[in-house]
Amino acid sequence: MSKRILQLRLLALAFTAVSSISLLSSCMIGPEYRRPLAPEASNFRETLPEGWATAEPNDGVLRSAWWEVYNDPQLNRLEEQIAINNQNVIAADARFREAKAAVRGARSSELPAVTAFPAATVSGTNATPDVQHRSFNIPIDAVWQADVWGSIRHTVAANAAVAQASAAELEDARLLYQSELAVDYFQIEGVDAEQQLLDAAVKSYEQYVQLTKDRFEGGVASMDDVALAQTQLETARVQLTDLQIQRAELEHAIAVLVGRPPSDLSIPAMSAQSPPPYTLTGVPSALLERRPDVASAERQVAAANEQIGVAKAALFPSLTLSASGGSQTTAFDDLLSWPTRFWSVGPQVAQTLFDAGKRKAQVAGAEAAYDATAANYRQTVLMAFQQVEDSLAQLRVLAEETDVANRAVAAAKQTLELSTIQYRGGLTNYLQVIIAQTSALQTQRSAVQILTRRNVASVLLIEALGGGWDASQLPSVKEVRR
Repeated sequence: MSKRILQLRLLALAFTAVSSISLLSSCMIGPEYRRPLAPEASNFRETLPEGWATAEPNDGVLRSAWWEVYNDPQLNRLEEQIAINNQNVIAADARFREAKAAVRGARSSELPAVTAFPAATVSGTNATPDVQHRSFNIPIDAVWQADVWGSIRHTVAANAAVAQASAAELEDARLLYQSELAVDYFQIEGVDAEQQLLDAAVKSYEQYVQLTKDRFEGGVASMDDVALAQTQLETARVQLTDLQIQRAELEHAIAVLVGRPPSDLSIPAMSAQSPPPYTLTGVPSALLERRPDVASAERQVAAANEQIGVAKAALFPSLTLSASGGSQTTAFDDLLSWPTRFWSVGPQVAQTLFDAGKRKAQVAGAEAAYDATAANYRQTVLMAFQQVEDSLAQLRVLAEETDVANRAVAAAKQTLELSTIQYRGGLTNYLQVIIAQTSALQTQRSAVQILTRRNVASVLLIEALGGGWDASQLPSVKEVRR
């Protein structure tokens, strides 16, 4: 038999073995994945605030740059830095890349592992120092574990699902810190509005101090009036200082969110507040597709399902196909010649005969882990419903509070004007003016705080709705397997 015919027969034998193993590999042990049933709701319980509407299926509920609905260029510039410079987002992106690398690592088990370890040795003895024995060896080994029961495929699929979950977690991190920045920004806007009120109050109180001094010098007021007016003025100055501390802390928080030292960021004072814009809320069932945390929880369930398949595949025998070959000679020039070559090939089947129930316990553990991740998925869905309902309730109630607060501000201003006129006419004491001043300032600050809370609630609602993200933006299994 010629060498060429022998080579062809060996190749045919190897091809037949691989083909047979490939047919066997079509068998997949383990449950087929189905998305767990999640809680459902046809409508939100809370009524939508006036001007808000439920989105139709074809409506663009939100854009990915959701903060643009506030029409604030300064906020837009800050938000755009989150995805680039926020260190927590950068860390989440690194975890996603790590998860994709794990998929590629798992896929490597689908192909044979080939190793080569060439060696050259020279040996001799003291008895015959002139005689040396040389040996040149180039062995090459190839080992391939046939994925007969789908263990490797389940592992690859589990890693792919984890990578998809990591991608959703990256989007969730972006949304979290984008909304956190917007909340801090609107709180600064509210603090600036309160500072304007207090600045105006300080100037007004300074005039009242001068008024009481003039009346005291004219003999128509007591020194108590001067002391009360001075106390009111200094109290307002203290409150103004407290607001400056709050603003500085919020500004520092925003600087860290955009990845900059607090000393490098200064947000100019904002001149006015605006009520939150109207937007579309969508329907409750859409939350399953629009929230990245829900998508991440669902992908974790898929990964847990694949782990059951891995555990069950371990109950069956494993089949390994190994081959080795190379060349071995005592003369380096003959290393690649045909007579010095050697080879061997053969399958190996391994089956654990007794492990005291270890593998069955692993299957039970994998099934329990699946149940836990499925429960976590359903809990995440419930929390999503709650967050939307909470934000809707806040927006509805705060909108009603705004009307009441505006009426209270108007009434307090009128009371202050009447009290001042009566004091100037000598019809009342200055304590009545102090009470009216305090009430007017408190109602004005309350109205500002309510508007701030409305803007914050609108941000939290947008976050609860997914911030314009959609599950269709998740990378496909093919993309994470590359």
